[in-house]
Amino acid sequence: MNIKTQYISEEGLTKLRAELEELVNVRRQEIAQRIHDAKEHGDLAENAEYEDAKNEQAFVEGQIQRLEALVKNATIIDGSHGTDHVQIGSTVKVDGSDGQEQFTIVGSTEASPGDGKISNESPVGRALLGKRKGETVVVHVPAGDFSYKIIEIR
Repeated sequence: MNIKTQYISEEGLTKLRAELEELVNVRRQEIAQRIHDAKEHGDLAENAEYEDAKNEQAFVEGQIQRLEALVKNATIIDGSHGTDHVQIGSTVKVDGSDGQEQFTIVGSTEASPGDGKISNESPVGRALLGKRKGETVVVHVPAGDFSYKIIEIR
């Protein structure tokens, strides 16, 4: 299990805790009931419902372990950071070959590139961390290198 620090916003941690609570208090009981009902149907060796419920149980238990580890190792992203350099939690406006783009640097748990949230562990996130307004960063990716000029840090 991955035990490294997981950077996450207060909102993201609340969502993880709610998902964990749902899995532990609702889904776990639903699956236990499905297993019980499937056992009532007799021979377990040829019981597809039983097999399906056991597979789902294994998946849910794995999810519970993963979420428990994330919550345990979570470090809340400080929302009151400065704007002199890029750090986790910063929103950065950059100018690149595709025009202006805006990224919010988040932990890998909350990353959603389509929503402009990039991981601090991604190539772009790593390149931007610690940089200041006006600096140009070069990002090295398998498709080639590209650069961004930092226009604004919030």
